[in-house]
Amino acid sequence: MLIGVLLIITWLILLLRYPSKAFPVSMAALIGLALVAISVAWLDHRESQQLARLELRIVYDPVQCPADRPLQLTLQNRNTVPLVELGWRIAAYAPGDTVNLADNLYTAPRYRGPGELQPGASWQDCLPMPPLRAGYRAQTLEFRAERLQGSFSN
Repeated sequence: MLIGVLLIITWLILLLRYPSKAFPVSMAALIGLALVAISVAWLDHRESQQLARLELRIVYDPVQCPADRPLQLTLQNRNTVPLVELGWRIAAYAPGDTVNLADNLYTAPRYRGPGELQPGASWQDCLPMPPLRAGYRAQTLEFRAERLQGSFSN
């Protein structure tokens, strides 16, 4: 923090003392910084749009899935580019409620996708149950994927 303040004060002194030399350099640096910020914002927006086009459905299904992994996940890539990597957390909600009943502690399972998933392709798997708050049964809850983080091949 102190170094940043010193750099700003130094820059202001140079700008006041030698305006003909410091101003063009300052403008070039400012334009470069603006271009970097715009490109980062654009890439972030594009990635969030691509993640929104993924169809991810999680249901409690102890019949189709083994007892240690009772959540059935269906993922469909509705993008025009392949999904390279995907990670998420599972949230559990009582029907009509907005309180997450899954304890997402450090020891909670980390969920990862299939690796590369082509456009239009789908993937199914059975997942372990996240730890639930005491007093709730999995068969009465709705499960959702939250905090999606992924990358796509472009």
